[in-house]
Amino acid sequence: MNGLKDIRDDIQNIAEAMLSVLNIDVTIVDEHLERIAGTGTYLEKIGDKVEGYSAFKKCLEEQVIIYIDDSQKNDICKVCSNNGNCKEHAELCCPITLDGYSYGVVGLIAFNKEQSDIITDNAKDLTNFLGKMADLISNKLKAQIKTEELELEKKKLEILLNSMNKAVVSIDKEGNIDKYNVKFKEIFNMRDDNIDGENIFQLLDFIKKPSTNDLKKHKTGVFYYKENSRNLKGIYNVSEIAVKNKLKGYVIDFIENKDAIKNYNKINKDYKITLDNIISESEIMEHTKQKALIASKSNSTVLITGESGTGKELFARAIHNHSDRADNTFVTVNCAAIPDNLLESELFGYEEGAFTGAKKGGKLGKFEIAHKGTIFLDEIGDMSLHLQGKLLRVLQERELDKIGGKSNILIDVRVIAATNKNLVELVEKGQFREDLYYRLNVIPITLPALRQRKDDIPLLIDYMIKEYAHKLNKDVIGIEDDAKKTLIDYSWPGNVRELQNVIEYSINMSNSSLLNLDIIPNNIKSKYYDEKSNKCEEIRTLEDLEKEEISKALNKFKHYKKDKELVAKSLGISRATLYRKLEKYNLISK
Repeated sequence: MNGLKDIRDDIQNIAEAMLSVLNIDVTIVDEHLERIAGTGTYLEKIGDKVEGYSAFKKCLEEQVIIYIDDSQKNDICKVCSNNGNCKEHAELCCPITLDGYSYGVVGLIAFNKEQSDIITDNAKDLTNFLGKMADLISNKLKAQIKTEELELEKKKLEILLNSMNKAVVSIDKEGNIDKYNVKFKEIFNMRDDNIDGENIFQLLDFIKKPSTNDLKKHKTGVFYYKENSRNLKGIYNVSEIAVKNKLKGYVIDFIENKDAIKNYNKINKDYKITLDNIISESEIMEHTKQKALIASKSNSTVLITGESGTGKELFARAIHNHSDRADNTFVTVNCAAIPDNLLESELFGYEEGAFTGAKKGGKLGKFEIAHKGTIFLDEIGDMSLHLQGKLLRVLQERELDKIGGKSNILIDVRVIAATNKNLVELVEKGQFREDLYYRLNVIPITLPALRQRKDDIPLLIDYMIKEYAHKLNKDVIGIEDDAKKTLIDYSWPGNVRELQNVIEYSINMSNSSLLNLDIIPNNIKSKYYDEKSNKCEEIRTLEDLEKEEISKALNKFKHYKKDKELVAKSLGISRATLYRKLEKYNLISK
């Protein structure tokens, strides 16, 4: 709490001024009755405390003016702690109050008859004078309190401004800088410059001096800054500072594009999935993972194909996380989930004013956000021909043409695309650009369907049981053999995603520690037994069976260098016999 000690020097000056005018000694005490100013005899007693009961104590506590003209007869003096030893002939004291609180007492003390006569003869005028001096002291104290409050608010504002993630500067009407935060100097690389009083319109010439008539026109703008070894782009906003409807200046805040990208990265944290996290032990899947690992070491475009639910995004993330771009952004765009009229601005962004309803300052596109990182374009087969043309330009020229942009932006983005559609058929039908297909299909990766990697199903089941049992807080630790066999033999048109749904459902329904056949969804069991029944009832020729087994073997080993040798070995026939049967069944192309 503030007190008279905080303005000790001012109070001593007031006491000395009063002495020079009145020729009467002055003493001033604070709310603890400690002498903090004085003249004459009391000059040496500054710092001492007025002990016991006294006129000063009564004046302080009761907030009344006290006048004593005869210390021998006054009732206050009779009970004073200093009674009998007092050398004062007369006394006049007045409380120093502020907002109803007593902060101290100012008193005139006569130590001889001459001073006593001055007080006695001018008691009324001196009382008024002393009241004004008390008011002067309380006003000084009020000003000190207000100054400290302002200093505190100023310090709070400085800390608040420097804690902001935006660069902020305040200027007067002419543009002269008076306040700014650390971020402002950092983004414009002015750390060693003294910019107090500098003119913002000269320092940053992209800001147009606003006027009351066209503030709305210049309230927000896009800036490009290429000074002080900095090259940056962003958005600035101008706000008026008005007091009682009078314009006093402006506050301007700046947002770098890279800050918007950082915010995107915080919201869309890329979980660090790697190829080792993809569960498999089948040969076809291990071969696919090896190909993906090789692809991760390149910057060439990857096209991942496979049925729905085979894990295309999982592989895309793993490729990114194994690459030298792993520390940068991984951005996902589902081309089928966003309407065509919105997908263009989502991918490529737009400048302010590009179209009706465009945001102030424009919008960053996903390609711009993915700069130095990877963009995953899922369901690429659903992209319109118009956007396919723009995408082709990005892939070929490595530059971005924003909607409403006046110049192209160079970007460094690794593209991974995915689809469950047959792009070759779409090209033949004129629904997909042939030139774009070849630009995307630089490194093709085909993900096998779950029915082609049945060796992995037991592993996936065990993993999913642990995951969903923990997530659903269920005491399920495994699966019975007949239930597991049913799941292994099922054809899985929905692939791994369908298997996940089945395991989650079964754990929800389970009342025991092992999943059993009873809780496996009926549609899975009925389709499985229908397929099994049909296979049992159908009688096929030996040639059909032989052709089917040869086809299965060819498909299994098609990615291996010595594929024909491995096919012949698995079928238990010689290579010559294999080639003869390939010709017989017209399977040479395979």
